Amino acid sequence: MSLLDTLASSFGNSSSQGGGAQSGLIAAAMEFVNNQPGGLNGLIQRFHENGAGDIVSSWVGNGENKPISSDTVTNVLGSDAVSQIAQKAGLSGDQVSGMLATVLPHLVNHATPDGQVPADGKLDVGSLLGSLGGLGALAGMFGKSEEPKA
Repeated sequence: MSLLDTLASSFGNSSSQGGGAQSGLIAAAMEFVNNQPGGLNGLIQRFHENGAGDIVSSWVGNGENKPISSDTVTNVLGSDAVSQIAQKAGLSGDQVSGMLATVLPHLVNHATPDGQVPADGKLDVGSLLGSLGGLGALAGMFGKSEEPKA
């Protein structure tokens, strides 16, 4: 299953939020990861330091991704970080922690297809968007198509 299919089934095509909110959340989450000291490695370290190392390790590995609760996401990232991501995505903090519990495993898994963290520790936005078919496809899966500008 592609990342696009996984995210679409996770959020559902009839989400009450428009596609811009979901694509905004993914963009804000990727920015958050890339701005961590150490990038993706730094985020993984935060999970280990906060008792969720087994969960994040499953996302990096080639096996099944272990689920994470919204409370654990908030505990690992911190409520300030969740609020910042929410503000950038135009969502409430409560919505974002639950959505991040869905998005983060797939972002980390996509960034580590061979079980290896990229050398620079950064999520490759171009590669991710390429696999999704661009932001228009991402928005479309949430029931809000973005018309190309003429």
